[in-house]
Amino acid sequence: MDQIKSYRDLKVWPRAMDLAQAVYELTRSFPKEEQFGLTAQARRAAASVAANIVEGYGRSSKGSYLNFLRIAQGSLKEAETHLLLAVRVGLASDAASVPILSEADELGKMLRALIVRLEAHGSD
Repeated sequence: MDQIKSYRDLKVWPRAMDLAQAVYELTRSFPKEEQFGLTAQARRAAASVAANIVEGYGRSSKGSYLNFLRIAQGSLKEAETHLLLAVRVGLASDAASVPILSEADELGKMLRALIVRLEAHGSD
């Protein structure tokens, strides 16, 4: 297994960055009146996933790291909800959102696996 020397070595971090980028690209087509509504909320939640992975990695204890990974999971679910709502209210199409939601699902599984692995390796 490869040695993890930086958060950039984690497989989950670039996937979270890809997800955030996809959400930004999707929300570019949202109407201007949503700039401070669903657009901002979806973007913030998606960006928060990668940010929390990094913030947790930078903490001095495994407990803090795990806490931030769980926050990242919550942000991921929040981003998914914003995308689903965007489809329901006609701001995004199924065709545009399904690949992003699929990526979010896979990212959620990866986050969960990382959490389980860290929990299995004892205390700080």
